[in-house]
Amino acid sequence: MIGFAIVKDLSVKSLSWLITGLFLYGIALALLLRASLGVGPWNVLTSGLVEVTGISFGLMTNLIGLGVLLIWIPLRQRPGIGTVLNVLLVGTSADIGLWLIPPVSGVFLQVAMFAGGLSLLAAATGVYIAPGLGPGPRDGLMTGLHQRTGAPVWLCRGGVEITVLAVGWLLGGLVGIGTVAEALLIGPMVHRTLPFFRTVYAGRAASEAVAAETRAGA
Repeated sequence: MIGFAIVKDLSVKSLSWLITGLFLYGIALALLLRASLGVGPWNVLTSGLVEVTGISFGLMTNLIGLGVLLIWIPLRQRPGIGTVLNVLLVGTSADIGLWLIPPVSGVFLQVAMFAGGLSLLAAATGVYIAPGLGPGPRDGLMTGLHQRTGAPVWLCRGGVEITVLAVGWLLGGLVGIGTVAEALLIGPMVHRTLPFFRTVYAGRAASEAVAAETRAGA
């Protein structure tokens, strides 16, 4: 049975940030799908399973998240409220986005929509992680494998993502130039958005306190 992580900052503010970030994350996925240039490995798997089962993309996203969360049990990972809401909300908001956003045609519009979706994905990641209420199920899988096997995080992440990409591609998932672009760009983009939104979330007072401590220790 999965034990839950202790939540240090469960407030209206933290929940608002978490829910907003997860909702925007799902909308970003919808934009990337409507661009039809290819999606990241996990979403290739999701779109491939959608092709096979006929289940909506959002529902399949939630089901895969739930399945991954169950794998946490032997890995002895402890989810937070953010982990659970990730499973429930991302796929749901992706389906809302797919309902609201029409498909586009033409390279210019596709590239513009892809760029907008990728930018929103990076921003949404920073927003939902900022309160520190628990990692997403896929991120927890990587860290859990690292802790249990001793293999480097990059190897765990790479191995899992190559596997799900290959399975998704075999099932007919959406692979394209966007798959490569997302793999190369999302890491550096989140590297920028995460500290930015953590600072915004903490507020000016916290930032000034950190700066004061830094000056005092200089």
